[in-house]
Amino acid sequence: MAEKIIETAYAKINLGLRILGKRSDGYHEVSMIMQSIGLSDEVIITEGNGIEISTNIEGLSCGKDNLAYKAAALLAERYNIVPNVHIILNKKIFMAAGLAGGSSDAAAVLRGLNRYWNLNLYDDRLEALAAELGSDVPFCINGGSAIAKGRGEIILPLPDMPENLVVLAKPKNLDISTAWVYKNYNPQRVINNPGIWQIAENITHGARAMMPYMGNALETVTIPAHPQIALIKTAMLKAGAYFAMMSGSGPTVFAFADNKEIAEKIVEALKDFNVETAITTTVGRKNI
Repeated sequence: MAEKIIETAYAKINLGLRILGKRSDGYHEVSMIMQSIGLSDEVIITEGNGIEISTNIEGLSCGKDNLAYKAAALLAERYNIVPNVHIILNKKIFMAAGLAGGSSDAAAVLRGLNRYWNLNLYDDRLEALAAELGSDVPFCINGGSAIAKGRGEIILPLPDMPENLVVLAKPKNLDISTAWVYKNYNPQRVINNPGIWQIAENITHGARAMMPYMGNALETVTIPAHPQIALIKTAMLKAGAYFAMMSGSGPTVFAFADNKEIAEKIVEALKDFNVETAITTTVGRKNI
């Protein structure tokens, strides 16, 4: 057993998010293009007493409702292990932001404990366990670029997209409930659905080639309720971004920029918006 395992938990954005309909289990059938980005949490696993979670974020629950805790408990229960681990979450991914921070932490715990406990589980097994925890967790096992189907748990890996600069902006003091967004989704409000397969076919050509097909059906719910998201998108585009869109159920907006100078100009243009910002890049599957 290793003394310490360190995993990087990468955030994600959605290059395309389409809702296909309501399922019999209450979830929505989705078709999405998921993309890992460099903004990340650090997950450290060492010896502990039971399952212990600690974090650098004040107010974040470290109890049984934490997804990282659930991941450790699930793996221990499934493989008859008495869990004595301390899991440290050094968080940099914005909270409740549509960036899969909690899901990525849970995936990192599964990957890390697979090594810590010498389980030697293959990725497909880890993804199956991840699907029991939440819709975004299976993608976060390997990340990169992928199509996600079903309720998000069916992952079809894609070739890596070329590295693109990404600017992120999340309104402070605005936490969006994913359940609320899906509950209030109305397909009749969607004017331009994204072209998921067209995005997939153009992914190796980069963001500019995918732009005509990119879109997020959930913007039709979140933006009318929180108009500042639309204002942030507009400000990013005016400052030089060539594309801007909300990620997931929001409220984070991501934008693509051609170079670091433009990316910094976009951040500067947002200084009066009361937002958390970050400049990062897309990350390929091979780097996860």
